[in-house]
Amino acid sequence: MNKHKIAVIGLGYVGLPLAVEFAKKYSVVGFDINSRRIDELIRGKDHTFEIEESILLSVLKRSNIENSDGLYVTTLVDDLEDCDIYIVTVPTPTDKYNHPVLTPMIEASKTVANVLKPGDIVVYESTVYPGVTEDECVPVLAQISNLVYNKDFFVGYSPERINPGDKVHTVSKILKITSGSTPDAAETIDQLYKSIITAGTYKAPTIKVAEAAKVIENSQRDINIAFVNELSKIFTLLGIDTYEVLKAASTKWNFLNFTPGLVGGHCTGVDPYYLAQKAQEVGYHPEIILAGRRMNDSMGQYIANELIKQMLRKNLNIIGSNVLLLGFTFKENCPDIRNTRVIDIYNQLKDFDINIDLYDPWADAEEVKHTHDIEMMTKSPLNNLDIYSAIILAVAHDEFKNIKVKKTEHTVIFDVKGILPPEWVDARL
Repeated sequence: MNKHKIAVIGLGYVGLPLAVEFAKKYSVVGFDINSRRIDELIRGKDHTFEIEESILLSVLKRSNIENSDGLYVTTLVDDLEDCDIYIVTVPTPTDKYNHPVLTPMIEASKTVANVLKPGDIVVYESTVYPGVTEDECVPVLAQISNLVYNKDFFVGYSPERINPGDKVHTVSKILKITSGSTPDAAETIDQLYKSIITAGTYKAPTIKVAEAAKVIENSQRDINIAFVNELSKIFTLLGIDTYEVLKAASTKWNFLNFTPGLVGGHCTGVDPYYLAQKAQEVGYHPEIILAGRRMNDSMGQYIANELIKQMLRKNLNIIGSNVLLLGFTFKENCPDIRNTRVIDIYNQLKDFDINIDLYDPWADAEEVKHTHDIEMMTKSPLNNLDIYSAIILAVAHDEFKNIKVKKTEHTVIFDVKGILPPEWVDARL
């Protein structure tokens, strides 16, 4: 049997690490519609910081006609023609009404369909609700390619398990779920991933099972965080330190140790809406899933309002005051601002006519400006904190863990992530 040639469609946080890992053992074509992204990768640069420059340069190929292992990146669909495995790793966001947006999946399917050949396999990694692969994507593949599903071409689903910013649990070290549209396709897909995933694989019995397993992973996490966020609101009213409560409770062997905070990003803050959408389509209204989403989506506004209360207690002016907001990415030590809920804090404070300085050493200022129309500080303000009436530590970047702040009658310190000693701050979740 000839060695597989793999195409990875979408070179973002999920696609690039996967393409690089496969490129160590296979000939890989990485495809992305963003020409700027391809240009930076050719130079060995990755603005997501998931892949080090030396590693990226070591696998890059300068020509698609080379038969050797390695990665060739391109924006040209024709460069995908010689591949026999197509792996789709495009985003699956929600719209402003929290409805799933499948457009990237459909467009990627159209791209693959234009080069699909008899015997090819298409694997989807994007997070979806059960049924999307077979009910939404397969018809697009079949119609455009004029090939017959499960006779001429086959599909699979292997949900991504990338944790942006995590340099320990990298793609090869996280157990991978696999599945396929026929037993033979499932085995081929499983063996393919098994060849690069040192943590091993788990072959699900059906594609829908694999899709459902992925979407509940983050839904479960979302609900657990929502629970501790609600506890935080309750304990604040009772004058009890939430973190001390969680520390005490975690002494029990089976206690699930989640902490309160903002829930954003491309997975945990989005995936529950995909499951809820499918549930409602079949006539079931999900109570717990949507309640958890409402709780977590309320936290930005809650934090801003709690800060205002703290400022009023110190008789500080609200309108026209200067507030420093530290952190804008959706999680620590990561440049990803997708679906960041720090924006909720920012917008709520703006309603009080507060002057807000936003600083994040990880976030890209141009991207923040383009996405949210906010001028982010590019020079660190950490040595000039006395000018602020309030400081909010919204994201637990390492750069903020040693910040020297001191609560006074003239300044409120709100530590959202609980990274500073409690005696240093006025409030934390």
